[in-house]
Amino acid sequence: MISVIIPTLNAQHGLPATFASLMSALIEGMIAEVIIVDGGSQDDTLTIAQTAGAKIIKATTPGRGAQLAQGANVAKSNWLLFLHADTQLEETWYHEAKQHIQNTQETSPHAAAFRFALQDKGFSPQILTWLVALRYRLFQLPYGDQGLLINKHTYTQAGGYSNQPLMEDVDLIRRLKPRPILLKSRAFTCPSRYHKTGYIKRPLRNLTCLAAYYCGVPTNKIKDWYEAP
Repeated sequence: MISVIIPTLNAQHGLPATFASLMSALIEGMIAEVIIVDGGSQDDTLTIAQTAGAKIIKATTPGRGAQLAQGANVAKSNWLLFLHADTQLEETWYHEAKQHIQNTQETSPHAAAFRFALQDKGFSPQILTWLVALRYRLFQLPYGDQGLLINKHTYTQAGGYSNQPLMEDVDLIRRLKPRPILLKSRAFTCPSRYHKTGYIKRPLRNLTCLAAYYCGVPTNKIKDWYEAP
């Protein structure tokens, strides 16, 4: 059984599709609960979550890392699935996740992520998808928009998500030994930030932020760069 944890902040546009991608697993009984940790939404996020039957928690400390950690602290299942509110999992995901859990429950429980994909068509999205796949092959470094399926004991041993304004996903992945494996099912994410900033400028900015993080630049400074117009 899996506890799904989703941090939200004004997520009304992406959240319905995220819930829809979880429905088959909920019907099959594979998902025990969906936990929404909300950072103070002013739109219809909470109404959507209530309608979907999710457990809603108000974040004591807003910020995605803190919200993910808060959700993990109250989760009841032995396996946790962390998702962004604009991530839609491919229909086959829960069959593969079930097999992964069965294969690892008697050995060292590896974490797993999904293949990155965009809800967009064209040459630029395809190139970006290829580059993300290359990043994983080189560094075994999936980002949070690829989801993270992890045994709760493994998560706790690694120290869980930290309360930092950015790079909370990279911070946790770097502490996981071994690194997460990559499942075949895709996690489709909203392309709006790429439409807004551009398919060249946005990835270059992401790469710059990652390099700055590895060089020890404070995450609050990196966040200013990341969110710049």
